[in-house]
Amino acid sequence: MSRIGKKPITIPDNVKITRDGNILQVEGPKGSLARNIPEGVDCIIEEGTIVIQRKSEDKRGRALHGLARTLISNMVAGVSNGFEKKLEIVGVGYRGETDGKVLKLLIGYSRPVEYTIADGITVAIEKQVNMTVSGIDKELVGKVAAEIRGLKKPEPYKGKGIRYAGETVRRKVGKSAGS
Repeated sequence: MSRIGKKPITIPDNVKITRDGNILQVEGPKGSLARNIPEGVDCIIEEGTIVIQRKSEDKRGRALHGLARTLISNMVAGVSNGFEKKLEIVGVGYRGETDGKVLKLLIGYSRPVEYTIADGITVAIEKQVNMTVSGIDKELVGKVAAEIRGLKKPEPYKGKGIRYAGETVRRKVGKSAGS
């Protein structure tokens, strides 16, 4: 049996969970999320906990057991606490600003790069170089952070670009002068 899948999910007091067929609805103080439960697993809601069980022991059911438990656990954590990813802009003259739902980045191109922020996600910029991407859906927060980082990945010679906070960039040695 899946070690992750057999752990029960504890439901905080301020989170309400409803199930309508295969759709699980999770509501909390930060918002609400809904997700379709995969066919190979079943979700049992008891007082204060959720238990995920397999319907069959086939390969697909075993594969979906831990996945379904993790997705539901992330939904519960998202509506109660939320998720965030921190990004840094590194480079001389590189900076960013938000204008409503549009993120404008000056990252070494001839014109500013504009990125439209998805619904349910907020991007906060401190000191023009530190970004915080936050929201209640962990999958969407990670996707938006990866797309923003993909606009200008850190290059290996000077390290300029957009990187996750705490990310180390492997640096390469440049050209050496002839002796």
